[in-house]
Amino acid sequence: MKAAQHANFVWSSALICVLAFASDSSISYAQKDKDKSTPPPLLTRVNLRHENRRFAYGGTLTLVGAPSGSIQIYGWDRDEVDVSADIELHATNEDDLTTLARVNNFIIDEDTNHIRILTTGTHDRKLIRLLGRNLPKNLVAMPWKIDYRIRVPTSTDLEISQGVGPIKLWGVEGAVHLNAVMSDAVVSLTGGDSSITLERGSIYFGVPTRGWHGLGADVKLASGNLIIEFPANFSADINASVLRQGRVEVAYPNLEPRERNSITPQSVRVRAGNGGATLSFMVGDGTIIIGRLK
Repeated sequence: MKAAQHANFVWSSALICVLAFASDSSISYAQKDKDKSTPPPLLTRVNLRHENRRFAYGGTLTLVGAPSGSIQIYGWDRDEVDVSADIELHATNEDDLTTLARVNNFIIDEDTNHIRILTTGTHDRKLIRLLGRNLPKNLVAMPWKIDYRIRVPTSTDLEISQGVGPIKLWGVEGAVHLNAVMSDAVVSLTGGDSSITLERGSIYFGVPTRGWHGLGADVKLASGNLIIEFPANFSADINASVLRQGRVEVAYPNLEPRERNSITPQSVRVRAGNGGATLSFMVGDGTIIIGRLK
C-alpha cells in the first residue's frame, strides 16, 4: 500500500514538473514568435525641395508623379515654373533614410518649351540598376510618397501621370492630359483640349466661365462619382453616360435634349445655352451629377 502511494506521489511530482516545463517552454516560444512577428518601429523623414525655372507661355509641363502622393498645380501670371515637393521617407534607421533619399526623389529635364518633372524611386527597378544602386529588399519595400505643389504660367499644356493620391488642377488654360490609378481629383478649367482618366476615386469638374475655350473635354472614371458644375448661362454640348451600375442626375436648369429620347437615367446628350464645344463625361460604375456652379 505504501509502495503504491509512493509511486503515485512520484508520478504526480513528475507530471507537475513536465507541465511546468511545457508551460515555461510555451511562454518562451511564444515570446520568440512575438519578437519575430513584431517589426522594428519606422523612422520618418520629410525632405523639402524647391526648384524654379524660367518658362515661356504656351509651353508643356510633363509630370510623372510618385506611386503615392498628392499633386497640386495652379496657373499664375508669371513666366516661370515653381516646384515645391515634400518627400516623405520611412526606414528603421537614419542610414537607411539617407540611402533612400538618394533614390526617392525627382529630376527636372528641360528645353526651350518643355519641362519634364520625373519622379525617381524604388518602384523603378530599371532606374535603380541604371544608377548603380543595389538596394536590399527591405529598403525597396519601405513606404514613401511625394507631395507636389507646382505653379505654371496660365497658358501651359499639362501631361500628368500619377499613382494613388489627391490631385488638384486650378486656373490652367492649356490642354490637359491626366491619367491616375486612384484619386480624388478637383479640376477647374476654362478650355483647351482636355483628357482626364481615372481608374477609381472621384472627380469634381468645374468650369468657371460661360463657355469652353477650346476643342472640348473627355473625362472618364472607371469606378466612382463624378460631379460637374457650370455657371449660369453656360454654353456647350454635354454628353454624360454611366455604362453599368449607377445613374446620371441632372440638377442644372434649362438643358435641352440634342436628339429624341436623349435624356435617360443612365445617359444624357444635351445642349446648354447656345451650344459649343463638346464636353463628354463617362463613368463605368457610379454616379454623375450635373449641377450649377454656386
